[in-house]
Amino acid sequence: MSDVSARIDEIVKKNDVVLFMKGTALFPQCGFSSRAVAILDHLGTPFETVDVLQDQGIRNGIKEYSDWPTIPQLYVRGEFVGGSDIMMEMFESGELQQLVAPANSESQ
Repeated sequence: MSDVSARIDEIVKKNDVVLFMKGTALFPQCGFSSRAVAILDHLGTPFETVDVLQDQGIRNGIKEYSDWPTIPQLYVRGEFVGGSDIMMEMFESGELQQLVAPANSESQ
């Protein structure tokens, strides 16, 4: 495992809900990242973010780590969920609420 993969693996495993995105939760740098943050905020889910624009290694490495070509990328309890389109589909069907429910209950 490369150094970048090890760093990503540690981030993913250390946080219940983590979003690798362009920008920050307060200042997303693309529409897809903004939508992903809005979905998680709407659910009241505590989450960490990683700004891939600040680290080229992570920006490229996360795509290999997940075998997914785009950013943002959501991970819940160590498992890759998907990008903003998948998050929106899961939100609309109620699946995302169920997936993040344990993280929501732990924060209360």
